[in-house]
Amino acid sequence: MFESDDIKDVYGEAKGMGFDTKILKKVVALRKKDEQERMEEEAILDTYLHALGMIEAPPEG
Repeated sequence: MFESDDIKDVYGEAKGMGFDTKILKKVVALRKKDEQERMEEEAILDTYLHALGMIEAPPEG
């Protein structure tokens, strides 16, 4: 695998090019999950956001 210093360097370069490293880390984490796991997490997140009044209604699915 990659060394932690290598990973830090890559994120540093990305930040220097204007990328949001927080979002990049989320994208990397999502890519590690299979589609079913991502869909389940998204459905739960939508349910919670709806319960908090942050979105109108969770999507049908």
